[in-house]
Amino acid sequence: MLYHLYKPEDFAALYAIEEACFQPPFRFGRRYMRQIVDNPDSATWIAEQDSRMAGFAIVEWIQDKGAAVAYIQTIEVAADERRRGVGGELLRRVEASARAAGARAIWLHVNVENSAAIRLYEQSGYASQGKAEHYYARNRAAMVYSKPLSAVPSLRNQPR
Repeated sequence: MLYHLYKPEDFAALYAIEEACFQPPFRFGRRYMRQIVDNPDSATWIAEQDSRMAGFAIVEWIQDKGAAVAYIQTIEVAADERRRGVGGELLRRVEASARAAGARAIWLHVNVENSAAIRLYEQSGYASQGKAEHYYARNRAAMVYSKPLSAVPSLRNQPR
C-alpha cells in the first residue's frame, strides 16, 4: 500500500469512495468535499494499491486559545480493502499531520452503529467524550472521541 498527500487529480477517485461508503443524506456533497480537501488548514491522506485508491482520510485544524485543535472529518476505506490496516495507517498519518500543524488534541464524531471504527479509535488511544444525539441525518447519534497529541517523529520515517 502506498500513502501520499492529496493532489487535485485525486478528487474523482476520492469522491467515488465517498459515494460507495455513504448514501444520501449521510454523504458529503461534492462542493463541501472540495472545500475541506482544499482548506489550507487541513491534510488529506490517500491510500493506493496497484494505482487504485483504496481509501482516504481528512483532518482539519483550528487555533483555539493559542494551540491548534484538530478534527477528523472522515476516514473512508473501499469495501474490498477493509480489515487490512488501511484505516489504522490513515489514522496515524492524519494524527501526524495534526501534530505537525501544532495540534495538541484531536477529536471526531463516529456513528454509534459503526463498531469497526469505534474499535479502531479505542485501540488507537481515543477516549469517549460522550454522545451527540441527532448528530447525523435521520436523527442518528454519534459518539464523540478525543485524544491528546504529543510530539512524535514526523512521517519522513514512515513506510510508504
